[in-house]
Amino acid sequence: MKTHEKITAAQNRRLLLEAQGLTLKPSSPADAASLYRLIERMGFVQIDTINVVDRAHHLILASRLDGYRRETLDQLLVQDRLLFEHWTHDASAIPTTWFQHWKPRFERYRRKDPEHTWWKARMGLQPRRVIAEVLARIERDGPLKSRDINAPDHDPTGLADKWWQWKPHKCALEYLWRCGDLAVARRLNFQKVYDLTSRVLPEAHAAPPPTAEEHVEWACSAALERLGCATPRELAAFWNAVSLAQARGWCDAALRGGRIVPVEVQSADGSKPRLAVAFDDWRRRLDTAQAPPRRARLLCPFDPVLRDRDRAARLFNFDYRFEAFVPGPKRLFGYYVMPVLDGDRLVARVDPKFDRKEGVLRIQRLWWEPKVRVSATLTDRVEAAIARLARFLGADSWKIIRAAVNRR
Repeated sequence: MKTHEKITAAQNRRLLLEAQGLTLKPSSPADAASLYRLIERMGFVQIDTINVVDRAHHLILASRLDGYRRETLDQLLVQDRLLFEHWTHDASAIPTTWFQHWKPRFERYRRKDPEHTWWKARMGLQPRRVIAEVLARIERDGPLKSRDINAPDHDPTGLADKWWQWKPHKCALEYLWRCGDLAVARRLNFQKVYDLTSRVLPEAHAAPPPTAEEHVEWACSAALERLGCATPRELAAFWNAVSLAQARGWCDAALRGGRIVPVEVQSADGSKPRLAVAFDDWRRRLDTAQAPPRRARLLCPFDPVLRDRDRAARLFNFDYRFEAFVPGPKRLFGYYVMPVLDGDRLVARVDPKFDRKEGVLRIQRLWWEPKVRVSATLTDRVEAAIARLARFLGADSWKIIRAAVNRR
């Protein structure tokens, strides 16, 4: 193996921010074609139900493009079908051009036999009958929401509301979606509307699945493109599509072939350097990467640069935990805390809440990170970021509760 090249934490940050679209000029076009290119560049954009500020996918995209509009994402998902909804590490909007690489995942889900105790506990003793009934109903009646199919006369198991208020037929819909038989045709008030995948994405549905070798090659090389440099574990986790053993095997072969090089990645938090891999032209990529705009941005908790909390600590010296599911008295910060990215540094975190009734975005608390020099200029940039978020949300006004501004 070649001698490890060294990558500093600052260089790693630049590579990651470039790959994830955070070095784009915020004034860049935000039309459908430009938005699609951004999502393809990122790999996917996570979809989440929490709406205390706005949905995750909207916050992630609006933090990169000032001109982002929600209806443009809907166009890509519903009209153009250039994106589809499924799982990576979580529910996400994914470029349809990669749909074939979800077929191995569909089969993995399908192998989780519905006769298994886990499914029987949620769909009754005859889960296959429930699944067949749901599939036949959609084949006959067309696109349906779970609410359409979960009427009392469609609960033969008597298990309604046993699992997060998911009735047996809702579980069957999710099973069929996970297995690729159904697709999300659209959403109404954020509720999924399911239809046959053969009707929603006919060409993608009909295309053959990749070979095992093709799938591993795509999963690992595409992940590395979107991370800049990574360990095998990080490659495997990016799409959640291949195993750690497969990622390690790909790295071994790519190292032997000279496509990637071993690197030693320095840390910003004082932890030990980590051994990883990068494409052999990583220095050229670094040299051509744009510097992040000198502005502050409020990042969604599900932003790709934050998803791996350990990586965020190593690269940004930023210890972050999403506390929405932490009991209130045990939270250190707040329910939906948004980190503040300024250039390539995470300098603060805010606890926002959008009061839709009053039309006010309230910053309930703001914490500056340790060792950040809080200047008037930096404060202005953070306030400008809050104002941009308020405009995107359609808030009539915004305010920081001054008594809540402090050091972490």
